[in-house]
Amino acid sequence: MAAHPTAGPPADGPPAAAVTRTYTVDRDRIARFVRALGGTPHPAHTDPAAARALGHPDVIAPPTYLAVLAAGAEDELLAGQPAFTADGAVHRAQSVRLARSVHAGETLRATVRVAGAADRAGRPQLTLECAFHTPDGTWVATTTSSLLGPATAGPDRRPLDPTGTEHP
Repeated sequence: MAAHPTAGPPADGPPAAAVTRTYTVDRDRIARFVRALGGTPHPAHTDPAAARALGHPDVIAPPTYLAVLAAGAEDELLAGQPAFTADGAVHRAQSVRLARSVHAGETLRATVRVAGAADRAGRPQLTLECAFHTPDGTWVATTTSSLLGPATAGPDRRPLDPTGTEHP
């Protein structure tokens, strides 16, 4: 498998700030996430014996579980973005690239950065990348989120309310 590049500054701009958090993947949280997804989960997501029978050391997290882990670091990064407010933002897209499955009990370092910024009809759009690595630096996965911020009304960045009702 080809090596995955580490998260760095966007190629078309100055280095962006990054937020790094360390997480221990929790079996109970994986189980709650799987239940929230609905349907019939694969036994390897909830049963350690089933996961071990497939060669995994413990239950495996669904790939989208990493978006949950990334969200906390993304929120922290967004709080430091003066030109973007998450109030009224729309989550446009999410993708996950995996090198391998993520297992309960392992520790991952998540580093999120702004990978791109654009203007879409007067609305700011940010692309965030969150790279997950093991403590020894091995790349495990990267999530990419695209967020479209609200149109703003001047320097206070308050979202415009097209209905004029001024909802809280």
